[in-house]
Amino acid sequence: MLFIVMMLLGMQAICSISRSDRSDPRNSGDLALWIDEKQVKMFSGMSMEIYAIVNGNVLPYILDPNFEKYLPIIPSEVGYVNFTWKSGGKKYSYHFDRLQSFDESILEPPVLSIKTRGRVPKRPKEFSIFLPCLGNNSGIASFTIGLVIEKGKGRPVNGTPLRLNLRKECAQRNPDPECDKKCANNGWCNREKICQCPEGYMGQYCRTALCYPQCMNGGNCTSPGVCSCSEGFQGRHCEGGICREKCLNGGKCVQKDVCECSKGYYGLHCEYSKCIIPCLNGGRCKGVNKCRCPNGFRGDHCEIGRAKLNRSICKLGCKHGTCIDNTCVCESGWYGRLCQHSTL
Repeated sequence: MLFIVMMLLGMQAICSISRSDRSDPRNSGDLALWIDEKQVKMFSGMSMEIYAIVNGNVLPYILDPNFEKYLPIIPSEVGYVNFTWKSGGKKYSYHFDRLQSFDESILEPPVLSIKTRGRVPKRPKEFSIFLPCLGNNSGIASFTIGLVIEKGKGRPVNGTPLRLNLRKECAQRNPDPECDKKCANNGWCNREKICQCPEGYMGQYCRTALCYPQCMNGGNCTSPGVCSCSEGFQGRHCEGGICREKCLNGGKCVQKDVCECSKGYYGLHCEYSKCIIPCLNGGRCKGVNKCRCPNGFRGDHCEIGRAKLNRSICKLGCKHGTCIDNTCVCESGWYGRLCQHSTL
């Protein structure tokens, strides 16, 4: 939706929120909401990321009173749009308070892939807004989406609640065997001889498979929900890296041959300790020359203290017995810890 708006609003608005900015909103410590580069390119052919919220602020073009006039009709082959958002180091709550279709004989109310109310995730995470056509009638249906975002204890973010009134095209299936042959993956032609794609596919002839979330790290969506990963990556969405050499000292492989090291370690494989002076007595490095010590030791390098030796019960001497392995073995007629009590 928003990527089409951006093309109509002009390249100036696009450039103002593109990657060429001095700071990347994805890496900021505050709220951001955007459509990722891959999906924008899939729908529009233009390779860029499009933002609606940056650094906790709704962008001006979203708040333009004439914004809704710029919005085109969402074509029938577009069944959903993926968004990515994150809260960074701050806490934000959200509430989709409006998900309404104004013509439910053509379009059902929009459906979210997430709960309608909750917390904006700290790290970037995708969600989808599905636009389910009924398939019985062709036409254009209006619908609305409302989003409230609050910071901290109920303080609304400037520019929210967002209120978007949009239009979606839906097309009834109209049998046309010759036209249907052009549509791949069980797609079919509508009355305007345009391929209508089944769930999981899109494009002029339904040849483009869809994966949600998007395949990461250069992976390709080869069939609905199935990613073919680039060399060095694995996982359902190619989100996991493969490290040819094991990450050491508790490190985790997060990208191709990239280890995320635990506290106190660094290096390509987390092989180096930040403690120039090694931790003693079983301690582990937790920072620059700071060690986490086992019980009984303290100090920056666990150099202070010592383990308690087992106390000998024979230290005072066995009265009427022999000390064997720190234990008094009593003579006949005597008992007690030091063989000091007589049985007589």
